[in-house]
Amino acid sequence: MWLSGKRFPAHFVKALRGSGFRLLLATLAASGWATAGAQQARPATAGGPDLDFPTVLYGVAYYNEYMPGDQNARLDKDVALMKAAGLNVVRMGESTWSLWEPEDGRFDYAWMDHIVDAMGKAGIKVILGTPTYSIPAWMAHQHPEILAKRLNPSPFGGPAVQSTYGMRQNMDTDSPAYRFYAERLIRHIVAHYKDNPTVIGWQLDNETSSYEAANPDVFIGFQHYLEKKFVTPEALSKAWFLNYWGENLHTWEDLPTREGAQSTGYKLEWTRWSQMRVTDFLHWQAALVRECAGPRQFVTTDYGGMMRHDVNEESIAAFLDIPADNIYHPTQDHYDGTVQSIQGDFTRSLKHSNFLITETNAQTIGWSSEGQFPPYDGQMREDVYTHLSNGANMVEYWHWASIAANQETYWKGVLSHDLEPNRAYAEVSRTAHELEKVGPHLVGLQIHNQVAILWSRDSANAISFMPYGAPVPAFSWARAPQGYDALVQQMHKALYNLNVGTDFVFPETQDFSAYKLLIVPALYISDDALLQRIADYVKNGGHVVMTFKSGFANENSAVRWVRAPGPLREAAGLSYQEFSNLEKPLALKGDPFHVGESNKVQYWAEFLMPEHAKPLAYYDHPFFGKWPAVTENQFGAGTLLYEGTYLSDALQTALLKRAVEEAGLAGPDQQLPATVHVQHGVNRMGKRVHYYFNYSGAEVKVSYGYGAGTSLLDGKPVAHAQELTLAPWDLAIIEE
Repeated sequence: MWLSGKRFPAHFVKALRGSGFRLLLATLAASGWATAGAQQARPATAGGPDLDFPTVLYGVAYYNEYMPGDQNARLDKDVALMKAAGLNVVRMGESTWSLWEPEDGRFDYAWMDHIVDAMGKAGIKVILGTPTYSIPAWMAHQHPEILAKRLNPSPFGGPAVQSTYGMRQNMDTDSPAYRFYAERLIRHIVAHYKDNPTVIGWQLDNETSSYEAANPDVFIGFQHYLEKKFVTPEALSKAWFLNYWGENLHTWEDLPTREGAQSTGYKLEWTRWSQMRVTDFLHWQAALVRECAGPRQFVTTDYGGMMRHDVNEESIAAFLDIPADNIYHPTQDHYDGTVQSIQGDFTRSLKHSNFLITETNAQTIGWSSEGQFPPYDGQMREDVYTHLSNGANMVEYWHWASIAANQETYWKGVLSHDLEPNRAYAEVSRTAHELEKVGPHLVGLQIHNQVAILWSRDSANAISFMPYGAPVPAFSWARAPQGYDALVQQMHKALYNLNVGTDFVFPETQDFSAYKLLIVPALYISDDALLQRIADYVKNGGHVVMTFKSGFANENSAVRWVRAPGPLREAAGLSYQEFSNLEKPLALKGDPFHVGESNKVQYWAEFLMPEHAKPLAYYDHPFFGKWPAVTENQFGAGTLLYEGTYLSDALQTALLKRAVEEAGLAGPDQQLPATVHVQHGVNRMGKRVHYYFNYSGAEVKVSYGYGAGTSLLDGKPVAHAQELTLAPWDLAIIEE
């Protein structure tokens, strides 16, 4: 028997199944047994999988095993419909461990062989998933210790909440028992399909996160991580200021569990440990898959939406051949490409390359019958090109056919519950047949932007421990917003509405000089080195827009004991000693940015004291009016614009428009109607490609602002400055 590269005698494996050995399992996990395999993981290298797809991959997630009635007959009908529609790829197998291994140690491939063979005969490629995100009932029964003990959501802590069987993603992925079964399964499945020409790639797990697991083995692993990082408990106590309330440590055995932690340093470090656990788990899977897979099969994982607080997407991406994201978004009158843009920009920035969309809206989405908003005519088609314009090489719907029962009954596929061709199928078919003609011109689009947003996961987490305002406006439709997330989304959306292409950079980014404009939202957590790199970027000619709370705390979530904003003081040309929540919105004196009724700021105000900076706006208030709300400082060859308060959407857009113009980045795209958005890139043929999207239900006319070319969708020539007519929920793609 094998467990992550370690050989176990049969009597020990038998003992693993006993509940009396749970503490032993935790100790083994902390000692490295459960994570040894991750050390074998290697970043993807040249000469491996061929990612130069000849055309766009367009398809669905497919679950024949979910279908009612005669599944063989249904498979034949589904494959015929897919082929007729022009689909060329499916993802399968990631959700049903219980079919791959119906009993402990008994593996069954016949059910999937039949489906893969049918897809291959139809010319439809297959991506298979490792089915590790939902454990079978027999495993939960034999090993209840695998189930996660989740952090108590109470602000005052409390005992971890024991997960029960039924919901997916309910496990402790560090559990040695879980790792044993997962490794055995992965090796069997991947080896079985390694030489199958229909299977082009492997998806690791599904929407992996930490699942907030705080099991004993997770805590022991955390303690060992702290021992390596801080060396002594006294050093940790000093970094976390644990003299507060007399909680300082002198032995590692006295480290309290996460459930009751009040220390901001502890909480931040725990989030880092949670991210490391996710990274380790996926790197471990990547090593196993690469060991067993065919050399031409790629490795990816489907992030469950980017910018999650317990997933370090950047570190995971280093070990993928190509990243993938599941992007769900509003529809009908709220369909505007905003969510697709921010998610696509982040995904593309992970490796500065193309990516896959493994899931996106087909018809309606949701875990209940609330919020059922099927797309208007044209929106499904426009959505495919929206993803491609952001750099996607594949678009797959979740999923092909709506499910008759259980949690995702109302998360509908291309086919409705009647399993017959319908309005969605017709639009998918139209799009697929278009892509058969234009796909080679669109796949592999290279995008080079001159504006970047600095994303800080540490700042997102630390601000959530000490939020600055409530309620924070819900800019994100998908989840309850937090202060940092809402601010990042607001600033990205403002740039999107200005038709300014945007990348993301990270605290680990060593050089920002590829960009003319750097956006820094609430960089609450940072070491001095990062702040110095930002200051040097400005000094050397870069332009920065930075918001409140930046530079406030160090890498251990301790507030710097110098005047704010600490090491940024010279570059920002200001300092402050006080701040205040704002009980109600305030206006800026004289409406300096000409936004009318939207001339409002809210939630937070820093009492900025300019030293070299030029005030751009003051509060219209008898007390707060003593301090500027917005400043700009010339530092070296560049500028740093500082927002000391939370701006309205219109104010944020006005300030970013000003910054874009000062950086010399304004052009014809900024003159387009509000509902028209553009994307630009270079295709594999070396030609410039320009997308023009009409995200509205009304026809709109725009002037084409680039070199003469050809409209790819209708083959007609297009001259510079020619008027383009965009139908409702439609687009034009011009290749120079």
